[in-house]
Amino acid sequence: MGIERHGRVIRLKPGMREEYVRLHEAVWPEVLATITACGIRNYSILLKELDDGRDYLFATYEYVGTDFAADQKRMAADPATQRWWKITDPMQEPVDAREKGEWWAAMREVFRHK
Repeated sequence: MGIERHGRVIRLKPGMREEYVRLHEAVWPEVLATITACGIRNYSILLKELDDGRDYLFATYEYVGTDFAADQKRMAADPATQRWWKITDPMQEPVDAREKGEWWAAMREVFRHK
């Protein structure tokens, strides 16, 4: 079982910074359990206001499972995760530079120091 490193980016809608941060100070235990059960480790979301004056979220995590697509489907089917996303998704705005079907745009790793 190898470790896959992932990076993602998305914009926050204007005025959503404080609420988004507040929500993530107390992520529901059921959501955290599903993240773990689906092979996600070392998951971080970073926030930065960029030169365009907009807030961006950058997520990084390691996937330690064996079937990423299946685990992502399992996560999306989880009722608590669906309720969480109904709260957080309307706060987000996907970037234009994303692949078809992506909500958070995948980023390519160009450097890693172990």
